[in-house]
Amino acid sequence: MTMRALQASSPEFELTRGGSFGIYVHVPFCATRCGYCDFNTYTPGELGGATPQGWLEAVRVELALAARRLSGPAVDTVFVGGGTPSLLGGAGLAAVLDAIRAEFTLAADAEVTTEANPESTSPEFFAGIRAAGFTRVSLGMQSVAPAVLRVLDRVHSPGRALDAAREAQAAGFEHVNLDLIYGTPGETDDDLRRSVAAALDAGIDHLSAYALVVEDGTALARRVRRGELPAPDDDVLARRYELLDGWLAQAGLRWYEVSNWSRPGAECRHNLGYWGGGQWWGAGPGAHGFIGDTRWWNAKHPNAYAQILADGALPIAGFEVLDARDRHVEDVLLQIRMRTGLPLTLLDADERGRARAAVADGLLTEADRRLRLTDRGRLLADGVVRDLLSD
Repeated sequence: MTMRALQASSPEFELTRGGSFGIYVHVPFCATRCGYCDFNTYTPGELGGATPQGWLEAVRVELALAARRLSGPAVDTVFVGGGTPSLLGGAGLAAVLDAIRAEFTLAADAEVTTEANPESTSPEFFAGIRAAGFTRVSLGMQSVAPAVLRVLDRVHSPGRALDAAREAQAAGFEHVNLDLIYGTPGETDDDLRRSVAAALDAGIDHLSAYALVVEDGTALARRVRRGELPAPDDDVLARRYELLDGWLAQAGLRWYEVSNWSRPGAECRHNLGYWGGGQWWGAGPGAHGFIGDTRWWNAKHPNAYAQILADGALPIAGFEVLDARDRHVEDVLLQIRMRTGLPLTLLDADERGRARAAVADGLLTEADRRLRLTDRGRLLADGVVRDLLSD
C-alpha cells in the first residue's frame, strides 16, 4: 500500500453518512500473557500503576471528545475487545456500555459484543452483562486438548470454555462465538476434530478459527527460534482448515469470511462493518479507528493514553489518510475474503484480466458479476489478492 503516514495529535474527521458506524473499546488488561499473543495488552506488573477505574475514566473522556467531533451518529455495533474484557467483571462492562450511551445513541437493533476469557466468567457475570444490554459474547477456547493449551500458555481448563458458552446461552445470549486456533505444534487432526465437536455440542451459533501465526517478539517465537518447538507447517495448516470447514458445514455452520463460520443470521455485524468498508471509532489504549478516509491509532500504554486525555487532547499517536488507490486495495483485500465476494466492476481492466486467470486456475469463480474464492482459493487468499493487485 502507499498510504501516507502522518503524525499529528488531531486529524480532521469527516464521517461518511449512510454506512454502518461502530464503536470498538480496547481493554488492555490481562492476568497473564499467552505465549503466542502480540496484542496491546498488559499484565499487572506492566501497568505502572494504571488501574481499570483510571482506564474507564479516560475512555469516558475519549468518547465525549469523539461524540463532539462526529456530532453523535447512531451506533449500529459495539465491540469490547482486548486483552481480557471479562476481567472488568459484569459491573465494569456495564459501565463501559453506559459510557457509550452517555455520548451516543445506540440503534434499536444494535449488536453489542464483548470478548471474554472463560476463566473470568460465571453465570452471574453473563446474567449481568445480558441485563446491561450486551447481545453477543465471544469466548476464547483455542482447543480442548490440554497439550495444545499448554503450548499456547492458556490458563483455562479444556472444558471451561464449553461450560461458559452454555452459561451464556442460559443467561439469554442468542449469539455465542467460540475462537479456535489450529496448527499448534504437537496438535493432531484428532485434537482439532474433538475441539470442533465439543464446540458444536455446546450449542454455539458462530465459530472463528485461526491458523497459528508465530509473531515476532512473542514467547512462542523465542521457543521456535531456540528449536524447542517446530514452526507451523503450511501443508498441515491447509489440511486442518479443510477438515474444520467440512465438519462445520456438515453441522450447518457456513463460512461467511475466510476465518469465520456461522448459522444463518448469526454473522458478527461488527466485523462485517470492518470487512465491508464501514466506519468505527476505536477507543482505549492502542485502539485503531477509521472515519471517512482517515485511519488512526491511539497511544499504546494506558498511562500515556490517560495523560494525553488529561491534557485535553485526543490520545492519537498517529494517523494515515487513504487516497483512492489505498481504498481500492483495501476493498479488494477485504471483500475477496467474504463469501459474498467482490463485485467485478470494482476491478480495472488489467485486474479483470488477472481475475480471469485466477478463475482458470481454479482459485476464483465468477457468477452474477461477482468474484468469489473457491475452496482452494480460500487456502491461498493472500496470494490471490497479491496477484489481482500486482502492477
